[in-house]
Amino acid sequence: MLRIKNISQLTFFKKIFIVFISTILLAISSKIKIPFYPVPMTMQTFVVIMIGITLGWKLGVASITLYLLEGALGLPVFSGTPEKGIGIVYFTGPTMGYLIGFIIAAYLAGNFNYNNNFILNFFKIVFATSFIYLLGVIWLGVLIGWDKPLFNLGVKPFLLAEICKMMLATSLIVVIKKK
Repeated sequence: MLRIKNISQLTFFKKIFIVFISTILLAISSKIKIPFYPVPMTMQTFVVIMIGITLGWKLGVASITLYLLEGALGLPVFSGTPEKGIGIVYFTGPTMGYLIGFIIAAYLAGNFNYNNNFILNFFKIVFATSFIYLLGVIWLGVLIGWDKPLFNLGVKPFLLAEICKMMLATSLIVVIKKK
């Protein structure tokens, strides 16, 4: 299993420290914008999946939940903050479904057993990541209406970049597993 070794033996304070560092990495990944067609790509979903894989589901979910709480309370940790607003107003905007999907993705990524099978690992990561987009599109439908082309607005622009990130995460699993 690809996880931090003996995570259950870590002290409470070490676990808190790991969760805190994970929220910092997630905030940094939200600010990294890589020019990509048709929309710029951030590394958030990649970091969410890697947090789940490396920390396991419990610390992974704790990390993502703390990150969301930080953003909802007004810290500028989300991708569009502070330029597009902060706090609960930004959190409940168009990206809320995606942000909530981070929790499920980290939970799933942290629960899967990974092996040296690249294809199987890739599909596990695709499955976990799909919940980010599923909840994102559902929230977009609630927010802007179901009559809009939700797939074209909330998924299609990100597909190519997301596949690249999932391939990178899968490659890291295989490389790290060999060590």
